[in-house]
Amino acid sequence: MMSAYPHDRRIFLKSGLAACCLSAFPSFGWASTSENERTAWYRKAKFGMFIHWGPYSQASIEASWPIMRPKPGGITEAEYRNLYKTFNPTKFDPQSWIDLARQTGQKYMVFTTKHHDGFCMFDSSYTDYKIMNTPYGKDIVAQLSRACHADGMPIGFYYSPPDMHHPDFRDTSKPASDNWNGQPERPEWPGYLAYMQLQLRELLTCYGPVALIWFDGLNHQEKYDGARVLRLIHKMQPATLTNDRIGVDGDYETPEQFIPTAIPTKGVKLSGIDASVSRKLSTAVPSPEDFRLWETCMTINNTWAYNKSDHNYKSSRTLIRGLVEVASRGGNFLLNVGPQPDGQIQTEFQERLKAIGAWLTLNGDSIYETTYGPVQNVEGLRTTANDKSIFIHVFDWKPPVCTLKGVDERVISARLLANGMLLKFRQTENQIDINIPPTAPDADVSVIALNLF
Repeated sequence: MMSAYPHDRRIFLKSGLAACCLSAFPSFGWASTSENERTAWYRKAKFGMFIHWGPYSQASIEASWPIMRPKPGGITEAEYRNLYKTFNPTKFDPQSWIDLARQTGQKYMVFTTKHHDGFCMFDSSYTDYKIMNTPYGKDIVAQLSRACHADGMPIGFYYSPPDMHHPDFRDTSKPASDNWNGQPERPEWPGYLAYMQLQLRELLTCYGPVALIWFDGLNHQEKYDGARVLRLIHKMQPATLTNDRIGVDGDYETPEQFIPTAIPTKGVKLSGIDASVSRKLSTAVPSPEDFRLWETCMTINNTWAYNKSDHNYKSSRTLIRGLVEVASRGGNFLLNVGPQPDGQIQTEFQERLKAIGAWLTLNGDSIYETTYGPVQNVEGLRTTANDKSIFIHVFDWKPPVCTLKGVDERVISARLLANGMLLKFRQTENQIDINIPPTAPDADVSVIALNLF
């Protein structure tokens, strides 16, 4: 097994990162540092692409977890560790990923630079366990970053604080299943924190503007000295956003594989809870000051990484409605793809993503640059809003009238987003009744736009 932290590299602890050059990448004007300015693009974007990819894709297994929680008859830790020796994604084309995200209507991308296994998809100076030592031998993160910056696509980096490969993170003479949470009680632990911070410096220095850092800290996240990490990030790239998975509060929360049933508010921790707990949250519509920025991350099938045996795909309707559910509570939807070993994204994912994009082409005004709607928890419909409009997303089309209670603003017109048809309506105190045609204009979710006075 190669050293995770070669001794001849330790000189970089003091020498810095002279080989990297932030100025080689264009700037997108993300230098503003106030909270509202920093998060403005993210609040508007609403929809992003999550990408889990690494040598593990060759074995059709989940990233990292097969060595952390091995199953009888599954891949051994030694076999997993050696997957990098055959990883050669010759069909990787970063522009094709970006083009797919554009067709889908996704406004930012988040890529796994290092998962819990410790393998780096970038050319880190502090480890040999990296993409440069595969048959492919080229920096994936650099290629994707350059393509994203050239295309104007914000790129964020998933970075795992846990690292099963690093001898300072855990005693690597033992199976990862014995100590995958790390061993901060060991005297080597400060060395691991230094390693982690050096790699973050690389990511923030060598790859241009970084829209966000997506940590995935697992248990007892306080051991990573998160406050120091955030200071480092904000010093190097003040506009870079962070999530909430490094033991301290970040810019947004990250419920995983579920959508909260109420609008998240400050002081209520969502990450790590499940859907049943989220049902106990307050169903009131919060003030803007109390709203907590958040993002649901979700898979298209059951796995984050590519798995040729996982055919349990969510339908395009389920995914479109998931996006609507998230937006109706003010959140972002980070939808995952796991590219194939050769670097291509499988057809089943592409079909569903393009179907979402087709829906957004007609109905995107009801998602982008909106926030949670004024009416919540009504069966069969969801609402989003901006300064000029309320958007009614109708799941259950029941002509001849769609009724919405709780609308205090004066409505001056109503129309279908899908085809622009103007609709007759009658507004009384706190209620609006809208005449709708016999057939829904969209089979998945039809949207009525209420133009406000």
